[in-house]
Amino acid sequence: MQAGSLIISVFGDAVLPRGGRIWLGSLIRLLEPLGLNERLVRTSVFRLARDEWLVSEPCGRRTDYMLTPSGLQRIEEASRRIYASAAQGWDRRWRLILAVGELAAKDRERLRRALFWQGFGALDGDCFVHPSADLITAFDALVGEGLGGLLPRLKPLMAADAALGAAASDADLVHAAWNLERLAQTYREFVDCYQPVLAQLRDGASESGDENAFLMRMLLIHDYRRLLLRDPGLPDVLLASDWPGQRARLLCRELYRRLLVPSERHIDAHLRLADGRTPEASPRLLARFQDADPLRGAA
Repeated sequence: MQAGSLIISVFGDAVLPRGGRIWLGSLIRLLEPLGLNERLVRTSVFRLARDEWLVSEPCGRRTDYMLTPSGLQRIEEASRRIYASAAQGWDRRWRLILAVGELAAKDRERLRRALFWQGFGALDGDCFVHPSADLITAFDALVGEGLGGLLPRLKPLMAADAALGAAASDADLVHAAWNLERLAQTYREFVDCYQPVLAQLRDGASESGDENAFLMRMLLIHDYRRLLLRDPGLPDVLLASDWPGQRARLLCRELYRRLLVPSERHIDAHLRLADGRTPEASPRLLARFQDADPLRGAA
């Protein structure tokens, strides 16, 4: 488990709903039961600050850390996918990004990787496709990745299916652009890992204490977030009826809701700002897994 990645998960899940900032000492205390010692947390936080995920703000002899504007944007984009009540629908139009003219091999590979993290599949080296991605957001992400110089050579398009006779189907396009079998297997492993935990909570056989509920919640969201990073986010209509990602979402939603109250008590007891205050949770917390847009109308 990478400490920096776990810290980002904690910021997105526990810190962001409480104003997005936390005293470093408080973060160290929250992460200690997960096997992250003080030195590792400090080193990881400094690296995240260097990579422009976090920024520090001294308060006397203590220091708060908060998300940078770019870090906040990335966390909120991920949160909309993680905590949405259901997968989004589809307008039956495909979003394409075409490379116009030759790209250097290095630029093409950087473009492919950057668009992969936006969910785009590649039909060949010069055509990238997604059924529902926001093209403006995708181009903004390319700028954020230092690829703004390529934008004049990229053509964004939206295409509708002409449905001509024996032409290739949407399923054929999905098969050509993405390899979903490996992702399906990781979803099955996620379900196999957390289903026994949910079963115990349902049966009342395991009464989780507040700290254990917090730790389980952080690990749950961390693992689920890492899965979604590799998931292109295809609409349900383009996936098999037994797609394991759907079961994983339902499992994550129920387990998260069962852990929420005791884990929030633990956060109330231990999350502090550098000035000693305990920030209150935003109402957006209650919208998680309940609203199509879990950030809508939240302060």
